[in-house]
Amino acid sequence: MPPLLQNEITIAGRKIGPAHPPLVIAEIGINHGGDLAVAKEMVRLAAGAGCEMVKHQTHIIEDEMTEEAKSIFPPNADVSIWHVMERCALSLDEEAELKRYTESLGMIWISTPFSRAAADYLEGLDVPAYKIGSGEADNLPLIRHIARKGKPVILSTGMQTIDTLRASVDILDAAGVPYALLECTNLYPSPPEIVSLRGVTDLREAFPKAVVGFSDHSIGPEMALASVALGAAILERHYTDSRYRKGPDIINSMDPAELRFLVDRSREIWIAANNPKSRSAPEEDVYRFARGSVVADADLPEGHVIREEDIWARRPGSGEIAAYDFDKVVGKRLLRAVTRNTQLKWGDLG
Repeated sequence: MPPLLQNEITIAGRKIGPAHPPLVIAEIGINHGGDLAVAKEMVRLAAGAGCEMVKHQTHIIEDEMTEEAKSIFPPNADVSIWHVMERCALSLDEEAELKRYTESLGMIWISTPFSRAAADYLEGLDVPAYKIGSGEADNLPLIRHIARKGKPVILSTGMQTIDTLRASVDILDAAGVPYALLECTNLYPSPPEIVSLRGVTDLREAFPKAVVGFSDHSIGPEMALASVALGAAILERHYTDSRYRKGPDIINSMDPAELRFLVDRSREIWIAANNPKSRSAPEEDVYRFARGSVVADADLPEGHVIREEDIWARRPGSGEIAAYDFDKVVGKRLLRAVTRNTQLKWGDLG
C-alpha cells in the first residue's frame, strides 16, 4: 500500500484528510419522507451521537428529470423515481430551515444537488461544500456547473471505474477546487461480494491530489471501519432515527447508536493506523518481565568455557544479559561457578 499523502480539504473550518480523524457524514437523504419535523429529529439525534456533518439531498424535480422518469422504478422502491422524490423531498423553504437548525446544533450541513437549479439554490443558501452523488459522477455539465462555484466538492464514485472518473476529476482540477473522492458501491444494500475496499487504495494511487473516503451502502459498520485502516478520511453512511421507519434507503441506514459507534471506533482505528511500529512507553513494564534473560542451563564450574548448550533464556527479563545477547555469551569463560538457572552477568564472564 502506498504511503498516505497528507492532502486535506477544509469545510466550514473542519480540516479533512489523513492527518485528521475521519469525518463521519450522516446522510439523511430522503429518509425523513418529506417531513421536516422528522428530519429535524434525525438531526437532533445525530448531534447527540457526536456527528459533525449531516448531508441532505436537494431535489427540484422539474429540473432534475423528464417525464420518462415517471416510468422508471428503482430496484429499492415500489413507485417511480419521479414519485419517490416527489413524495420524499422537502420544500426549498423547509430545506433552508433544516440547514439553519443543523447549524444551530453546531453541525455542518451540506447537500447533494441533483440538478443545475438545485446547485444554484444551495449556492443561495451559502453551503460550505457540495456533495455529488454517484449517479452524477460522470455528469460532466453538472460537475462543471458546481465546480465553477469555487467551493469544496465531495464526489462519490459508485458505478465508475478509474478511467471513467478521469474526465470528472479533470474538471475539478481545472477549476482549482479542493475535492474528495469516495469509494462507493451503489446497490442498496451492498453485499461484501461486490464492495471494494481496495477501491480506497486504487483511488489514492490514481488521484494523488484527492482526499479519499468511503461511502458505504452495506449493512453494518464493518466495511466503513475497515476503510479507515486503508486511508479513508471521510465515512458516509445513510442515517435514520429508526430503522423501523419506511423508506427506500432505510435498509442500509444506521441509527443514532450505530452512528455513535462509527464515530468513536473510526477515531480509534485512525489513531492505531498512524502509530509507528515501536515499543511504546506503556509496554516497557510488560517487556521487563515478558522478555528472557540469559541463565545457566546446568551447574557450571569456574573457568568453564561456555558452550551454546550450557545456557538458555528464561523469564523474567530482570537479568543483566537479555535473550537478544545470547550469542555474545557463547565462548566466554566463567569467572565464578554458577548453578542452574542463575541469571548471568557480564561481570561473570571473561
